[in-house]
Amino acid sequence: MKDAVENLSHILREKQLCLACAESCTGGMIAVAITDIPGSSDIFDRGFVTYSNAAKIDSLDVSPATLERFGAVSQETASEMVLGALANSVAQIAVAVTGVAGPGGGTAEKPVGLVYVAVCARGKAPEIVRCHFDGDRSQVRQLTCSKAFDFLIEVANVI
Repeated sequence: MKDAVENLSHILREKQLCLACAESCTGGMIAVAITDIPGSSDIFDRGFVTYSNAAKIDSLDVSPATLERFGAVSQETASEMVLGALANSVAQIAVAVTGVAGPGGGTAEKPVGLVYVAVCARGKAPEIVRCHFDGDRSQVRQLTCSKAFDFLIEVANVI
């Protein structure tokens, strides 16, 4: 994952882009990985760790109706999270992650390992990918971060 973070850092610097992140299941791991890079203040504005529904509503303007209808782990919530990260920052690109890291909390409809990753460039529509990762809690969270960085690189390369 370190290579992906360094690659993303290079792309963001080259394109003079600033990043924000909205994290639920990763609990700040994306922000930590970015800020481990020296000089990251040039490319990273802020991170929102919104583990609870109330935090998603208060910090990211996620609609209570969206949470009630679709749940915290949904494409719709991921979309609102990434848009909220952009709306509440000066970043030009943002990533949001929400999922079931486990070991508990999974259901037949939303099993452990289900994760939504959303990336959005300011002024564009969010791009969202649904993932299912196998492994324990730590592995699901690490795989989510890796996917987030790969997806950010993909989107940032075409801005």
